[in-house]
Amino acid sequence: MADTPLRALVADDEEPALAELVYLLSQDDRIGEIRTASNGPEALKILQAADLDVVFCDIKMPGLDGIDLARVLSKFASRPQIVFVTAYDEHAVAAFDLDATDYVMKPVRAERLAEAVRRVVTVGAPAALQSAEESDDEVIPVELAGVTRFVQRSTVRYVEAQGDYARLHTGQNSHLVRIPLSTLEERWRDAGFTRIHRSTLVALAHVDEMRVDGGRCAVRVGGDWLPVSRRHTRELRDLLVRSTSLRG
Repeated sequence: MADTPLRALVADDEEPALAELVYLLSQDDRIGEIRTASNGPEALKILQAADLDVVFCDIKMPGLDGIDLARVLSKFASRPQIVFVTAYDEHAVAAFDLDATDYVMKPVRAERLAEAVRRVVTVGAPAALQSAEESDDEVIPVELAGVTRFVQRSTVRYVEAQGDYARLHTGQNSHLVRIPLSTLEERWRDAGFTRIHRSTLVALAHVDEMRVDGGRCAVRVGGDWLPVSRRHTRELRDLLVRSTSLRG
């Protein structure tokens, strides 16, 4: 928990939503000063004049929407963290491409907002207070029936494309997220994920076995056998050999 309360800006063009968010944040001991803005240009003016820690920002606002505001803030020498608070889930990919700390869906629940504040505090903590695993392991928010769960990338064994969505398979469950497979492939390449099929991305660390039978290749991940396309077979074999030698 931060020693100094967070200085926050809440930006939303709908007065009831703005008032509710300010009220909920004011109940959190980790939040200190709270400023407000009713549109993007007003929020930007405040942020240019004040050194704030976090912006809780709606996406659809007049003049300058939340995504555009985040793009402008990304050019700041010292950028506040961004938590998007919105009724629309289709902007999640753009939000996390802009390094948003969290993406909270409306209507906002107190416990969900508290989790967002916890993430802000964790991200802003000195490196000595964070384990290497915690700072490197991406967390993916998954919304299901109004409940948000957080899936750590390190627990994802493989990912399947489902149109504009992707299904994350962990050891026990699977989760559907509105992120294209191509986006995850690019973002997670350096974390040991590789494409084995046009519709499948696999975590090399979770591959237990590779088998070639009659010219067809497949890998075993836990209890699942996943087909590997011909064009990806040689690259996958090389990556597995390299990965095994590094671990050895």
